[in-house]
This record gives sequence, C-alpha cells and structure tokens, in this order.
Amino acid sequence: MATVSTMGTHLVPHDAAGKRLDAWLTAQLENVSRARVQLLLSASKVLVDGVAAKPSLKLRGGESVEVLGDPEPRPLRAVAENIPLDIIYEDDDLSVINKPAGMMVHAGAGAAHDDPEKDERNRGTLVNALLGHYQQQLSSTGGALRPGIVHRLDKQTSGLIIVARNDAAHLKLGEMFSRRQMRKTYLALVHGSLKQDRGTINAAISRDVLRRTRMTTRREEGARTAISHYTVVERLDTRFGKFTLVSVRIETGRTHQIRVHLSSIGHPVVGDTLYGAPAVIPASQQASERAGQQTRKKVSRRDDALLETTSLDRNFLHAAELEFAHPRTNQPLKLEAPLPPALQEFLEGLRK
Repeated sequence: MATVSTMGTHLVPHDAAGKRLDAWLTAQLENVSRARVQLLLSASKVLVDGVAAKPSLKLRGGESVEVLGDPEPRPLRAVAENIPLDIIYEDDDLSVINKPAGMMVHAGAGAAHDDPEKDERNRGTLVNALLGHYQQQLSSTGGALRPGIVHRLDKQTSGLIIVARNDAAHLKLGEMFSRRQMRKTYLALVHGSLKQDRGTINAAISRDVLRRTRMTTRREEGARTAISHYTVVERLDTRFGKFTLVSVRIETGRTHQIRVHLSSIGHPVVGDTLYGAPAVIPASQQASERAGQQTRKKVSRRDDALLETTSLDRNFLHAAELEFAHPRTNQPLKLEAPLPPALQEFLEGLRK
C-alpha cells in the first residue's frame, strides 16, 4: 500500500474495509498524529466521496478521500496583548522586567487550533505583554514565538528577567549567560532548618524519566552540570514548623534548578508541591490553641481540637537581583526587585 505524505485525493483500498477513517488516514500521512487528523476531520477538511466525514466513519473500501487542509498546523506566533509590565530598566538594547508569579514567559511550541492566534495557550504570557508594549522592537533571534527572550523563569517564580531589544544585544547576552558572566540571585523560603549558614549544591540535573514534568539529580544519563550557592538570610521557628529564608546564587540556569537542588538536600521550597512541599502546612495542636484567632487560618477538627493551617498558592521563589555588564557599553548594571506583597505577607505571618 502506498504511503501518502501530502494533501490530495486518495482511494481507499478494499482491504481497508471496516477500519475507522481517522485510523486509516493517520497511517497514510507521514509524520502526522492521529490527533491532528481528527482536527482536520472536525474542521470538515476531509471529504469522503465529496461529503465531510466524522473520524469514526467505518470505511467500506473504494471510497475517494480528499484532504483539503495542511496536515501540519501552522507555526504558533505570539500576538500582542495590552498587559501591564513592571519595567525595572530599559534602553535601546535591553529591558529588565519584574515578572509576576503565574505568568508564563512564552507559549508552548505547538498549537492545537488551526488558527494559532485563537489558541488560548498563546495568551497572557510575558511575550504577549512585550509585543503589546514594544511592538516589533524586540530581537528576532528567538523566532516568532519567543521574540526578545534570552532566558526564562518558571511560571510560579517571580522576579527579574532580561529581554533583548535587538539581535546584537541578544547574541551578546546569550554569550554572557553561556560563559556564566551573569550574576543571578534569588530569595527562597524553604521547609526546615539548614544545617550550615552557607553551602554549595553541585549536582547535575536531568529530566525525570517517570514524571516528565519534573527534573531530578538522581540520574547520570543526559544530566547537565548545575551549581547553586546558598546563604542563610533568616531562620524561623514558628507554630507551623521551622523554615529558612535563603539567598541563592546560581552559576548555571538549568530547568527548575533551585527548586530541585533545595529539594535534593531535604529542604523543598515552600509552596512547591511538585518537589515535595506540602500543599497545606498545619500548626502544632498546642500552638493553634495559643494562637487563637490571631491569624488567617483554615480550620479542621482532629481529636476534638481546632487546628490552624496555612498555605501558599505559589512557590516562595523570587529572582531578586541581577548583576551584569551592559552588552553594548560594558557598564556594570545591578538591578533589584523586592519581594512581591504575597510573599512578604506570608513571611510576616510566619514571623508573628
């Protein structure tokens, strides 16, 4: 049976009788998923004997199947949106933005919708906001999906991120990152009390083969060097347990680096349930009875005692400082972003 890789009209052989249309067509089109074929069918871009057909149609053999649409989705392009930006620094070469938690830096690489501009995954990102503010005054090195983006922050991590305004600046900034000439410092609140006031975590990071959304330090195959230096800023002994506020400087910029490194030494970042932090933090029974109604709380009943709990709906991780030489003038830049109100309030609640 011949394999077809382009749009056109195709004759169903008699030995395909009884097969579902979507399954048969997927087998004919090279490098096209069944999901994509089903999208073409749902958009009435596949005709059987001149009539739009459903994916579940059972073939009889001998039908004429016409594919009207492109079997591959159009590339996803970022679109401009009017989203406020907290701009810490800007000039003709670069901008530094204080990104809020909950905002993705850019959309994913694929689009489920035939019209990329209507795909909801291509909305509300930092790139959408940048395009709305700067129009086309961003570097094109990252392509149509990631204009201006030199590095990234996790969705639930807030703080400073550098944006390139032209291709020359993008190239220079990229070289500075690869040569570890960027000094990036984060603030993180972790569970437990770290034994040492200072330390270095030198553990290679790779993708977790069992949970693909996670990274791990437990594999050697495909692992990449990752180095994090931490310094204790404050130790807290609270009714919700012990916590440590740390300043973390990273030499490398691996995916989830600080989160996976701190979790690997038994101190997950508060709010980071992906790497072992509890979603809800209970106080001790005695502490709850002493605290009474003094703080914001959720109440549950256990052993006839009212227990206080607290929680944070984001990671307590904030990119607080950036130090680097300007890519054109070579003048030193040191930029800072204070803890956002949600993290400051959570910290104050623990201190009380």
